[in-house]
Amino acid sequence: MQYRVDKKSGNKLSVLGLGCMRFPRNLGVTDLKKAEGIVLDSIEKGINYFDTAWFYRGNEEALGIILERNKVRDKIYIATKMPAMLVGKTKDLDHFFNEELQCLRTDRVDYYLIHNLADLASWDHLVNLGIESWIEEKKKNGQIGQIGFSFHGTLEEFMKILDA
Repeated sequence: MQYRVDKKSGNKLSVLGLGCMRFPRNLGVTDLKKAEGIVLDSIEKGINYFDTAWFYRGNEEALGIILERNKVRDKIYIATKMPAMLVGKTKDLDHFFNEELQCLRTDRVDYYLIHNLADLASWDHLVNLGIESWIEEKKKNGQIGQIGFSFHGTLEEFMKILDA
């Protein structure tokens, strides 16, 4: 496996990550046995970056169970995503984050992304709720390693968010 060093954190990340969105499912429920095989095989082959999200229902829980059961949390980096479009009040920031930590069975997220920003208004909404100080607090206490966002909009809106 090849690795790259994240210059901000110093983390040595595998160039291939495992996206958990498409864990095998059986009758709409994550097939834990098959998912466990995929996760453990990936770790054995050197993959250490695992990406999941609130909206990938069942996958944070499955990943958490697998990591806890096999005692491999400290061998990997977890990236998950805040469901920004569901955040309506300041208290929702902690609500969703704490539930994600509980599902993942961990006390920290290595990479936390604000999921699915589509325009400047969606970012401004979060800023008005205090997300910048919230992020600062979570990073300071070690619950979030690195922060980022995923974007699903126009180039013009992307540039506005970057400028903000």
